[in-house]
Amino acid sequence: METLLVGGLKMPGVGALLRPLLLGLHRLMVGAMKRADRHWVRPRNWSNAELRQFGRLFTGDILNVSGWRDEDKNGGHYRDYFPAARSYSISNYSGECGVSGVEGEVFLDLENPLPPQLHRKYQVVLNHTTVEHVYDIRTAIANLCALSDDVVILVTPFLQQVHWIDGSFGDWWRPTPMCLNRLLAEQGFEVHYQSANDNPWYIVYVFTVARRTPVPTMPRLPASGVLAGNVGETHFGIQGKDAQ
Repeated sequence: METLLVGGLKMPGVGALLRPLLLGLHRLMVGAMKRADRHWVRPRNWSNAELRQFGRLFTGDILNVSGWRDEDKNGGHYRDYFPAARSYSISNYSGECGVSGVEGEVFLDLENPLPPQLHRKYQVVLNHTTVEHVYDIRTAIANLCALSDDVVILVTPFLQQVHWIDGSFGDWWRPTPMCLNRLLAEQGFEVHYQSANDNPWYIVYVFTVARRTPVPTMPRLPASGVLAGNVGETHFGIQGKDAQ
């Protein structure tokens, strides 16, 4: 079938008719698959499910960095993902989707030196889809790790459209799992769990749980996940094929 399509696309005249038809069919299929399998294709649904299995384990102080209003975009709040937490706080920065005015909010710029009083203050530091918007990503990761005495949880886009807000934040990075693992290792953190919602239809996220080494007092975490090193193979349909 693929060979027949390629032949048709190369034919003068016929190819010009086939291309918009195939593009329209592709968009129709993508829309249908996004709706039928939204529980795992929609990246926010998937990452929320991943976070739930970890959040319930922690009993210390939790910080959601750049969490804005703490909304999980499914009608809930990330605070509720950590039911046993001793405390739960949110940090934000200036600009649109910045400081929200909630009680106990921490003002934090991930590109500037971390205030000394915040070093290792929290058991868990959560950061959902923010580091791609910070130009100095190495400093951002260093600050996230410095905030934590135990665990850092990152949700980062691997495949997503460029998105930014003028005067508030840009869009700079799509870190690979290999990149994330090395950035975290530079700060003395080891990746314990990592997964991706690699799919052929929509946005792909990487979910990473890293812990400080040597490991301090820490709850038993779910079994280590397979590192998401080959993320993108499903999206591009290249399993077992030459990717070059």
